[in-house]
Amino acid sequence: MKARTAAKDVTGIGAYVLADYLTALLAWAIFFVLRKRVVEQLPWSAFPSVLVDSRFLAGVFVVPLGWLLLYYLTGTYTILYLKSRIKELGKTFFVTLAGVVFLFFIALIDDVISSYQDYYVSVMMLFTTHFVLTSIGRLVVLSQAKRQMRRGKVYFPTLFIGGNKRALEVFQELNGKATAQGYRFLGYVDTALENNNGNYGNGNGNGLSQWLPRLGTLADLERVIAGNHVRQVVVAIETSEHHQLRGILNRLADRNVIIKIVPDMYDILSGAVRMNHLQGAYFIEIYPQLMARWQYIAKRIFDISVSVLVLVLLSPLYVFTAIRVKLSSPGPIFYSQERIGLHGKPFRIYKFRSMYVNAESNGPQLSSHNDPRVTPWGRVMRKWRLDELPQFYNVLKGEMSIVGPRPERKYYIDQILSITTDYRHLHRVKPGITSLGMVKFGYAENIQQMITRMKYDLLYIENMSLLLDLKILFYTLRTILQGRGR
Repeated sequence: MKARTAAKDVTGIGAYVLADYLTALLAWAIFFVLRKRVVEQLPWSAFPSVLVDSRFLAGVFVVPLGWLLLYYLTGTYTILYLKSRIKELGKTFFVTLAGVVFLFFIALIDDVISSYQDYYVSVMMLFTTHFVLTSIGRLVVLSQAKRQMRRGKVYFPTLFIGGNKRALEVFQELNGKATAQGYRFLGYVDTALENNNGNYGNGNGNGLSQWLPRLGTLADLERVIAGNHVRQVVVAIETSEHHQLRGILNRLADRNVIIKIVPDMYDILSGAVRMNHLQGAYFIEIYPQLMARWQYIAKRIFDISVSVLVLVLLSPLYVFTAIRVKLSSPGPIFYSQERIGLHGKPFRIYKFRSMYVNAESNGPQLSSHNDPRVTPWGRVMRKWRLDELPQFYNVLKGEMSIVGPRPERKYYIDQILSITTDYRHLHRVKPGITSLGMVKFGYAENIQQMITRMKYDLLYIENMSLLLDLKILFYTLRTILQGRGR
């Protein structure tokens, strides 16, 4: 079998889903029979009739699908080869417990019983049967996945950032065990400081150059990752190079890769290091996901639901606003512009036009408080944020979220990046119609104000949650109702 990258492997997840489906089906069938026999004390001679029982048949077809939905919402079906078998057993225990409680209130509470103790017996039988069978199925699939990794059939394309003594030590510690843990080293990016001639060092003082190809310097990092389809990055820099760590993380912020940082003693003592393997090196691990899978799904469902409601219920307001835009000044009703979204991908954002046509004939300009380019009706729209209403269409398309950092044009992003590369972190999430930066700071009239607002958006990203989104929405609605937009 040809080796394949773990990130693109759908076979493993397919096997995991199939195992979950079959064990859920089998668990329900066994539970149903046990319950008839133990609780209802049905004689064995009557069991052929159970096989045509409508509740049995409905459960066999519906219940396994419900379990798959629950597993999906709780983030079970992620990359198989990153899973720990022990952690997966623990997660299976708690998700099974939650699912059984739900099933009890949906399907079991109306059953005929002789005493309330029958409920306890039923719940224990269902929980034990489902947990044991599901765990066995998952352990079989995960063990097979681990064997594939050990044989080198599945791997994570991995890049080293470093190149000197520390990187060599990590490489040698992993060497021989790397294949078993899914590493396939592509090469390294040199972090050596520029010498007096303005050239980077060759990274071969103590380092990896005799073991791995040197793929470039930090300036080439994004190109190297994109060109080699890198999935994991190991940051193994010297203590003297730690001042570069922030810049490295900023460069990796929107690359959608797993980051593994070799810790120093302070990191270990502070509890920042988590051991995932007893063999091999230990790392501080940073994953692209900022929230649990179920929260991402809930956030997307919320975005779609609210957007549909806004577009339908406020359709008269859309029509009224469109007519007023048309009457306010010559030109189109809608205005679209290219903005930069998730992982740096461009998209077109839509607004009701609030400025005169050719407002940027002299080049890109940020709007100011008394901007003469804004039409009289445009000022009213901005005060009540009516010009932003068409962006719910962007949300439906999946280009934006209701809550997230406001998207900017590449023209201004390039200027911000020349001052601080921290802005790259904003591309780790979908841009939004409203944001913590808009709530706490508002519109920006220059680059410095954009950087100040960015700090609030960075704070949002590091604390992302559905509860925080709801708080931001509440304060946004209050701002709109008070007419304090601009």
